[in-house]
Amino acid sequence: MCRTRIGISTTAAMFLTAAALATDFPVATVSALHTALENAMPGDNIIMQDGTWTNADIRFDGTDSSNSSGGTSGSPITLKAETPGDVVLDGTSRLRIAGEYMTVTGLRFEGGSRSSGAVIEFRDGSSNLAENCILTDCAIINYNPVDPDTDYDWVGVYGLNNTIEYCRFTGMNHKGVQLVVWLGTGAPANNTVIRRNHFDGRAAGSGNGYETIRIGTSTRSQQDSDAVVEYNLFEECDGEIEIISNKSVGNVYRYNTFRRNNGQLTLRHGADCLVEGNFFLGEDVSGSSGVRVIGPGHTVINNYFQDLAGTGFDAALVMMNGVPSSPLNRYLQVENCTVAFNTFVNCAETFNIGEESSVGDTTLPPDSCTIANNVVYTTDAPIITYTNTPSNFTYEGNFMAGAALGITQPPGISTSDPQLSVAGDGLWRPGGLSPVLGGASGSYSSVTTDMDGQARPVSGKDSGADQDSSDSIVITPLNAVDVGPRWSSLGVTLSGFAVH
Repeated sequence: MCRTRIGISTTAAMFLTAAALATDFPVATVSALHTALENAMPGDNIIMQDGTWTNADIRFDGTDSSNSSGGTSGSPITLKAETPGDVVLDGTSRLRIAGEYMTVTGLRFEGGSRSSGAVIEFRDGSSNLAENCILTDCAIINYNPVDPDTDYDWVGVYGLNNTIEYCRFTGMNHKGVQLVVWLGTGAPANNTVIRRNHFDGRAAGSGNGYETIRIGTSTRSQQDSDAVVEYNLFEECDGEIEIISNKSVGNVYRYNTFRRNNGQLTLRHGADCLVEGNFFLGEDVSGSSGVRVIGPGHTVINNYFQDLAGTGFDAALVMMNGVPSSPLNRYLQVENCTVAFNTFVNCAETFNIGEESSVGDTTLPPDSCTIANNVVYTTDAPIITYTNTPSNFTYEGNFMAGAALGITQPPGISTSDPQLSVAGDGLWRPGGLSPVLGGASGSYSSVTTDMDGQARPVSGKDSGADQDSSDSIVITPLNAVDVGPRWSSLGVTLSGFAVH
């Protein structure tokens, strides 16, 4: 008689062994935390005691651990709160994360301030950067100096393959960036992931330097970054016109929701970025905008723009003029960009093409771009403004109605009513007799889904962001319950924190 032996895989056995051997280090002081780190091995947990930690200067550096590097893939060294959300850091507290595979979870920075230096940095010194490290389920709340002109960032990301997820950043009212990704000179693409975070309550600043997210700098804007910013919620982020400031190459901005912001997603420098499947919901807030395009090779597809009140620089979709032989800190010409399969509803100014800088050096209009298969309905004229007439533009498969077009109607724009109506989810979608159904031109084989995450057919695609489909909707506009620290959705009562 043959017996069947039931066992577990070698990999599973290794994980079970690591879990069994993991050590928890409860700590009540910063010095005890650092001592615990010196003894920590991959898979170990350093657990901060609940309560208020004032003026805590925490170095969570894997090079200080027992193996002089940190955790490993699948077995990070983790710094966590005893109870997520109940470890409060105030005063001048800060956190530095470095080494490899280091995870921080459950901390709440609230009511403190810095005079300089970021609140959280993914490095411990200029040459000891983080790699494969994670900041998750944390919050920074009202961490503001007395003088709002004091300049420091809340989160500074250095190194490679790091992730910031399920965090909340709220109530910033001073100069600096809420979250900035820094590129090293000649460094490989950083592959930073920023997802499922809640950015809100960013007070208006007095000029530049008040972004919510910035990826890169002008001096390194031609370097590959390959960061992914996805499934984040931005609410009332009014620091400056650039809510997100792209200053590097190859970044992806997808499935984010922007609500009631006085600002826009700005492709300020760099090239070859993708803006896909985002919801820009202005709710008629002054200055509410969508996307501003600068530089070559960008793609803007499957986005939904509604009730955006901005005009000029703040139009729903702006393409800037460029500077001849532009230095890196000015405006590279918009070239070979694609704006396709987007829906615009009730925006004060839908397209502004060839917008100029006030300096007067932006004399190169956008060139060789494609505006395809977009759907526009608005009663605000004109739908398209040519501040400067572009060259070699291709229009195809567009439906734009409700107001004067603003330019001599080219082939590729139909002024037939797209017959949009408000669906049960509050979004405007085409009715069953809409001319946009099957109305797209060109193959656009890379556009395989719509704003809902539903599949698009190989041929006979619908124009606009919404493909008529009976498939399940898997992407929706985000609300506060969908993002931010998961402990805040459990009814935790926090001072200054809007509980979901």
